[in-house]
Amino acid sequence: MMQPVLEISAADDFALWPVGEHESYGYLELNGELTPAEVGTAVMRIADCNDFEPEEEHGPCPTDPLGTFLHGLLTMPDLFAAGGFRVTDNTTDIVFVEPGCCNGLETWRDWLDVLDGTGCSYFGHDPSSVAERVGDIVRLTLDAHGTDGSPVIELSVDQIRRLVAGAQQDLQDFLSLAETWAEQHLPAHAAAVTAALARALDLVPTQ
Repeated sequence: MMQPVLEISAADDFALWPVGEHESYGYLELNGELTPAEVGTAVMRIADCNDFEPEEEHGPCPTDPLGTFLHGLLTMPDLFAAGGFRVTDNTTDIVFVEPGCCNGLETWRDWLDVLDGTGCSYFGHDPSSVAERVGDIVRLTLDAHGTDGSPVIELSVDQIRRLVAGAQQDLQDFLSLAETWAEQHLPAHAAAVTAALARALDLVPTQ
């Protein structure tokens, strides 16, 4: 199976909206079945990924805690969401692609490049997961730089295409959930937050 996953960091002192309890450096699967607290965790994490000091042209940073926290998410032109598409064998639970450091969900369309473009893409490092197209087969390697026999699996191009479509739908379902969540928890910023999340996940905003 292929799942969009967001790398999570602990939020022990976060109090701007309700979030779930998660350990740092774990992953939260994004789909349409998350609880409101899990959606809150995901929005918090994506905002935190973009909590940089924007350039002057993006306007002065608000002084209230909520405005300050959301400022990067709402004003940065290029957004980042730590994570990616994880590929796991359903029967053995062996992972064949694990998003590595510096990989983001906003680059998920690299999978389409594997299918229809360059035929190869890496998904961060530690591990250095890679997908390579060889004819009608896509070879997935958990760690291309591993020295101890990294797990490898080969799937057909059609199988990968279906998996990517399913993972994309999971992201779209999450965005729909997040839109409803934002209307309830961040009413003054709901439209802007939803649009920013769509950009951070490289999706078309919900209608």
